[in-house]
Amino acid sequence: MADNPENLQYTKDHEWIRVEGEIGTIGITRFAQEQLGDIVHVTLPRSGSSFEASESFGEIESVKTFSELFIPVSGEVTEVNEALNDSPELVNDAPYDGGWMIRVKISNAAELDKLLSAAEYDDFIAQQSGD
Repeated sequence: MADNPENLQYTKDHEWIRVEGEIGTIGITRFAQEQLGDIVHVTLPRSGSSFEASESFGEIESVKTFSELFIPVSGEVTEVNEALNDSPELVNDAPYDGGWMIRVKISNAAELDKLLSAAEYDDFIAQQSGD
């Protein structure tokens, strides 16, 4: 089950963040997109929007349900994945690559310490799934 990249950090809300310098790229995990099913729409914020850690930054809609997206760390949105407007299925096809959602300038790097490693996230999923 564990195909979560080691170079990312994870939340218990099933978001991931890839940190490069002071910029964090954020998306949802493979587990999350599998639970949601086929993604049909993603609502994302505008560049320049600021959020506090754990705040909702958008919504994702699938054929089964819709769910809020929660930001792992505080920061200002520097880039939005516009490709998701026309191709929301990228979240299903490549959740860790082409299906990323936003990039943020991280305002409090200490918040990264509260996130899960890939191994911790795998354990969390296993507990949730009852494996």
